[in-house]
Amino acid sequence: MSDQITFWQAIADLPHTLEYVQVGPWRTRVLTVGGTGEPDEETIVLLNGTTGHIEAFTQNIHALASRCRVIGYDYPGHGFTTLTDHDLEIPEYEEHLLGLLDVLGLERPHLCGESLGGWIAIKFAAHHPDRVRTLILSAPGGRVTDEARVDRAQSVSRQAVAEPTYENVKQRLQVVIHDPEKITDELVRIRQAVYSREGFGASMRHIAVLREAETRYRNRVTDEDYAAIPVPALLVWTDHEPSGGPDLGERLAGLIPDGEYLLVKDAAHWPQWEDPKTFNRNALDFLARKA
Repeated sequence: MSDQITFWQAIADLPHTLEYVQVGPWRTRVLTVGGTGEPDEETIVLLNGTTGHIEAFTQNIHALASRCRVIGYDYPGHGFTTLTDHDLEIPEYEEHLLGLLDVLGLERPHLCGESLGGWIAIKFAAHHPDRVRTLILSAPGGRVTDEARVDRAQSVSRQAVAEPTYENVKQRLQVVIHDPEKITDELVRIRQAVYSREGFGASMRHIAVLREAETRYRNRVTDEDYAAIPVPALLVWTDHEPSGGPDLGERLAGLIPDGEYLLVKDAAHWPQWEDPKTFNRNALDFLARKA
């Protein structure tokens, strides 16, 4: 078994709150770790991937909290936030994030997004440049990719939600984590709990619309979007990223006006989890120079 820490280990020795705040119609699960509580203190907001939850950043929270206040949250229809009864596209995730920042009194935080979270962060920064300090993009999604890869992810996800057994959920996580030994029992169990929520199957169908070709194209991230990122950004890619190899990641990072590139090896779609030492060290260095 790997040396990944548990969620409790990540927050146990730090001041923290896990609460629900109302953001529009959404009862939103929010984790706050560290910090002084001052409105203008440096803060980083963590954005997870599709069907994900706060715990996707378990391996990063403690390190990031050594520098600033850390806030993680579950999107509408995700984790333990209110489930959705209608399709969710990127503008609604952006609207929710903006509402969350307003409710929490966050004027200009850093955004750290993985997969769908990176997708949201790129679009949010373009539309609200005055509300973002920097971006850390961990294998960001949103590009129009090979249909076979999308179909495989959808199939495994549907099976895990329909029958959230330990093995089915672990198989879902193996889509994003290259080395199965890095999938902790805690990660599987928390995702089992999420997928087992009453009504999550219906909510999942409304979340999955971003994987449908027409909807994905309407919400897509283009080269032009990367070239228009208005703040410093660190793009984190891997050597087993399903959407494209290291050359693609390096090219995308090169499009960002104030962009930097980090390649994490022996990883797939969760570099922040798969090699947290490398991710955390480089994220902290980036924040120290660009904040």
